[in-house]
Amino acid sequence: MTRVAVLGLGGMGAPMAANLVRAGLTTVVWNRHPEPARALGDRGAEVAADAAEAVRGADVAVTMVTDAAAVRAIAVDQGMLAALPEGAVWAQMSTIGVTETARLAELVGAERPGVTLVDAPVAGSRGPAEQGRLVVLASGPEQVRDRVAPVFDAVGQRTVWVGPVGAGSRLKLVNNLLLAFVNEGLAAAVAFGDALGLDRGTVREALRGSPLVSPWAAEKLERIAGDDYTAQYSLALALKDVDLALREVPTGRFPAAEALAGEWRHAVEQGLGGEDLTVVTRALARDMTD
Repeated sequence: MTRVAVLGLGGMGAPMAANLVRAGLTTVVWNRHPEPARALGDRGAEVAADAAEAVRGADVAVTMVTDAAAVRAIAVDQGMLAALPEGAVWAQMSTIGVTETARLAELVGAERPGVTLVDAPVAGSRGPAEQGRLVVLASGPEQVRDRVAPVFDAVGQRTVWVGPVGAGSRLKLVNNLLLAFVNEGLAAAVAFGDALGLDRGTVREALRGSPLVSPWAAEKLERIAGDDYTAQYSLALALKDVDLALREVPTGRFPAAEALAGEWRHAVEQGLGGEDLTVVTRALARDMTD
């Protein structure tokens, strides 16, 4: 029986841990704020007092937190890396970018060569996480694939193995840059319709079923039409991921992405960062009426 530790129980980590419990895997959880861990404890997870305790005896440890600083705080400051059993797999599933993933690989190689790092960010937001329909973009040694398969199968609809450690993070940035532009196109189209005096319901009906509108965009279009920006994937996190992508290329190489990041940064500064990334629609509509 695979024993899994999940560290980080936010909008993604909590439903992923719930799906691991549902799949029958022995699941130990820890979170900096204890309330989400207690809630999962009521559903059958074991609740650890700290990060180091969570991973003792674990076959696979999953980290799913906001950024690289949070990953390092768990791994180093909270003692997770030192406490991992010899031969354990660390599935780092947070989106932290290429450079920071390479630094983590160096850290593991230097301090815990008996631990295997698997770089495995996911494509999908809170809804797919709750449904167990994420896509795992995994990269790492081939010999550990069977060991992490029960974990990845429980949280995702499929796993794509893409090469050595770091390749998963590269592909995640590609995925999220595309997602950013799809979101921007959708938001701009709806806001432009507002500027032309069109009813949003009319715009929604006209675009529904269009070959230009993916299932993901169709769901977002419904929420925009209802002015519902409850966060599935917050604008602040989406901006973080665009910034991570831009960090990997020379300034000026992708000017449209840089302009998008600038626009989104302005919206975050207006206080919209905690809303869903589709809230860009509201920011654009507001700017058009100024």
